[in-house]
Amino acid sequence: MLTKVALEEFKNKLLDRRVQIEKNLRGTTLELDSMRDLELNDEGDYAAAAAETVVDSAILEQQRKELNEIELALDKIKRNTFGICEMCEEPIGRARLEVKNFARFCITCREINEKESK
Repeated sequence: MLTKVALEEFKNKLLDRRVQIEKNLRGTTLELDSMRDLELNDEGDYAAAAAETVVDSAILEQQRKELNEIELALDKIKRNTFGICEMCEEPIGRARLEVKNFARFCITCREINEKESK
């Protein structure tokens, strides 16, 4: 079980990351909007812009997913279920939470979950 101090540390890390992602999302969205307004001179310009847009869109999607995970983790902190595996209901190791603050599964269950989703 995590101490109140540890929970507070994780909460602050999650909140900091949320602010960073929201800033990234705003910045990338503005970039994409301004790219749409560019006058592209030839097919090469268009292809380069399109490729960049695809990459930016993939990054946006990944960041949105992470934002969702962060919101779930913050909600779990409120409900005192943070750090508990969603599958086996055992505590998630602190080392795993340090690496992935919003981890929903312990290492064992994560591997099972990944195999099942393939």
